[in-house]
Amino acid sequence: MKAKEESLKIIMKQKLLLGVMLLCGTLSFAQTSDPVVMTINGKSIPRSEFEYSYNKNNAEGVVDKKSVEDYVNLFVNYKLKVEAAKAAKIDTLKSFQTEFAGYRDMQVRPSMINDADVEAEAQKIYKQTQQQIDNNGGLAKVAHILLVVGQKATPDEQKAAKLRIDSIYAALKGGADFAEMAKKYSQDPGSAKKGGELPLIYKGQTLKEFEDQAWALKDGEMSKPVLTAAGWHIILKKGHQNFYSYESQRDAIMKFIDQRNLREQIIDQKLDTLSKQEHTTKAALLANKLEQMEKQDPSLKYLIQEYHDGLLLYEISNRRVWDKAQKDEAGLAAFFKKHKKSYKWEHPRFKGIAYFTREKADVDNVKNAVKDVAFDKWADVLRKTFNADSVLRIRVEKGIFKKGDNALVDREVFGVDTIVKPMKDYPNMAVYGKVLKAPKELSDVRALVVADYQDYLEKQWVAELRKQFAVKVNEDVLKTVNKH
Repeated sequence: MKAKEESLKIIMKQKLLLGVMLLCGTLSFAQTSDPVVMTINGKSIPRSEFEYSYNKNNAEGVVDKKSVEDYVNLFVNYKLKVEAAKAAKIDTLKSFQTEFAGYRDMQVRPSMINDADVEAEAQKIYKQTQQQIDNNGGLAKVAHILLVVGQKATPDEQKAAKLRIDSIYAALKGGADFAEMAKKYSQDPGSAKKGGELPLIYKGQTLKEFEDQAWALKDGEMSKPVLTAAGWHIILKKGHQNFYSYESQRDAIMKFIDQRNLREQIIDQKLDTLSKQEHTTKAALLANKLEQMEKQDPSLKYLIQEYHDGLLLYEISNRRVWDKAQKDEAGLAAFFKKHKKSYKWEHPRFKGIAYFTREKADVDNVKNAVKDVAFDKWADVLRKTFNADSVLRIRVEKGIFKKGDNALVDREVFGVDTIVKPMKDYPNMAVYGKVLKAPKELSDVRALVVADYQDYLEKQWVAELRKQFAVKVNEDVLKTVNKH
């Protein structure tokens, strides 16, 4: 149950944040070009902010479009909740500040570097690789013939492989063409069809015995048979060269940078360097950068403000409405009692269990075990009575079923002509409970009541906020929305 509640909270948070990102924003203009459309809790809301929010929520494709006048209440209610969150000092919480700062910095950090910074890092990666490989002998061009000797090869199999590789080596020494012999005898399928030729290799890339022999050979020289963990090799040194050019490797290095998320490291390096040069902090650098970016792109300010207010709105709404509605048992009970007639079912429902048993006697035993027990305790009683040991005696589905929810209930309770699939090892099946024409208890329709109770609390809360915080709408400016 707790997991479901947490999951619900996450979904609600996501939905709220998305909604907020369509509902707010702050942009400062000169008073003459951007008049105040309303004042909430003494804070001026410029026309541009209201227009931004209104136009987003009433863009092309929106089903439930609002008039400017109708939208005012939605906008005001949103702003009032944000003010309530600030009054509750939610914006001073460490958890809030950390999450918001993380999001804000995420918008700014990529702009701290440019293509030249990434190019410099790519050059650095290339240089390190080049030096490491070239200092270790560069790249070798080799071909080989391989006879595989498995780790579990018998002495006879090992002997046969040695005799065969020696025979191939003798043929090569006698003038046989290496490429043709590789195609015919090599058991390395990848290189065999290419005449034994391997891609350019560097030290540390291959088996040590193979590597030692390859680098010991002169260009054009052929080795005697060499034994490695893979089997017997005959190696032909075809040539060698230094590491590839930067131009040929640049695309691969850039891909590597993106795959390993090295841009974040580049950003950190840049911030470290700048903070030392300018004798300031990383946070100050990011703040200054954000200010510059907002001047160039006002929409960024909207974006960040949206997330900021969304976090506040989620937390205050959870405290005042969502979480409260879930936990306020007395309030839920009173609300259900008052509005009980509103909760009706179009068709009767079955409140009970559909179950399968191993033993026929347990069909009645199940009924006897729960007949005098409250419905919300049935699952616990059945588990302790019948399924406490390693062998499960019964399989049970408990709930409030409507027609179509459960085949066994459909057949036994609602008289539906249907086939009930038998359960392996549980040949006996039955139902137990009662048919309800309408909900009798809060638990029968708890999810619906919680949702309605949340709406009720929301309306109450908004009414309180309207009394707590002063709201003044400039009707003259409101008439100019999207008309100036």
